[in-house]
Amino acid sequence: MTGSQKGTRLSGYFTMERHERLREQVREFAQAEVAPQIPAMESSRAVHDGLARLIARQGWIGVTVARRYGGMGLGHVAKTIIIEELARVSAAMGAMVQASQLGVAKIVHFGDEIQKKTWLPVISSGQCLPTIAVTEPDSGGHVLGMTASAEPDGDDYILNGRKIHVGNSHVGDLHGVVVRTGPGSKGLSAFLVESHRPGLSLGRHRPAMGLHGFSFGELILDNCRVPAENMLGAKGDGLAVAYSSSILYGRPNLAAVALGIHQALLEKTSAYASNQHRYGKPLAELSTIKAKIGQMQSRLMTARLALYHAVHLLDAGMPCDAELINAKYLNVESALDSARTAMEVHAACGLFPDRSIERYLRDAHHLFAPAGTSDVQLLRLSEVALGTENRQWSQRFADAMTDREEADTLA
Repeated sequence: MTGSQKGTRLSGYFTMERHERLREQVREFAQAEVAPQIPAMESSRAVHDGLARLIARQGWIGVTVARRYGGMGLGHVAKTIIIEELARVSAAMGAMVQASQLGVAKIVHFGDEIQKKTWLPVISSGQCLPTIAVTEPDSGGHVLGMTASAEPDGDDYILNGRKIHVGNSHVGDLHGVVVRTGPGSKGLSAFLVESHRPGLSLGRHRPAMGLHGFSFGELILDNCRVPAENMLGAKGDGLAVAYSSSILYGRPNLAAVALGIHQALLEKTSAYASNQHRYGKPLAELSTIKAKIGQMQSRLMTARLALYHAVHLLDAGMPCDAELINAKYLNVESALDSARTAMEVHAACGLFPDRSIERYLRDAHHLFAPAGTSDVQLLRLSEVALGTENRQWSQRFADAMTDREEADTLA
């Protein structure tokens, strides 16, 4: 067993045999189907719709969806494995799956029975890729500052406004859009908006620093008419839709992408240092290089433990908001630190695409801001320490999680 395999299996305390079978399945798929597409994604910097659809057809978008709705019913540990293993090969495709999971969250937690029966089966089968659209150009991460609106008009609502940084914007089939229906924190509501609806259009795809092949662009709502029955939850639930999706899915999902990047960085850096020779011996035998690789290993082990512990608690229906927040903070910061360390070990060789180190470094920087920057995570964790936190989204949805697990056991 190699060092990298030992590192991956540190999660075994939180996994069962079915989880490890899933890991092998996703790893084999990623190597066979995703890895060959990376050069084209990097060179074109275009949205890779075909690969996203192929991944969706594996059924992995429905990993947290109950089997009675066509999903896998395996929960958040399994979701973490899928995202991590895809991101280990391509962070862009890991990001694609994690963004789709945010679209799943809003329906699982706030959809009525008709919405669940309509959308969850087609999402789980890979026929529909969902998104969630919250951020706006003038308000950024300040959710209550949004101005996109929905005005009632008979049995419909008319939506207007712009949403940016929408994960899977250009491949999404069903957008969960949070807009303003009134003043204050109770004045936000969420709607399911099909991508083909008149009045909904996309901004042009803008290639960014990394995650080439993934789209996180703009939705434009121009008098977009949506039936009232497309509202998720009750009027005024929009803030809860946004926050719960971010904490319960967004933060651990992004942590899983970071973990996949981190694992790849360690594997590639260890292999490079073992195969390159300096002063008549492998680079890995130099004490300075060994120390750097040891530091990467320590960071990875700590980050992995934090993430799998958090999602294990989430699957168990236990309060774990702080653990989910900490998992995002630790994994993103650790991956960024190890990306720099990997570049130091590779030196000039790390600057060229054939080593892929520079790709992972660029991709890692995309994980800092979504679902709250590291500064935001630290502020939330300070509230835990000071006893001033006022929400536990994991506790609020614990009963729903337990109900889903019991139903899946009986299925």
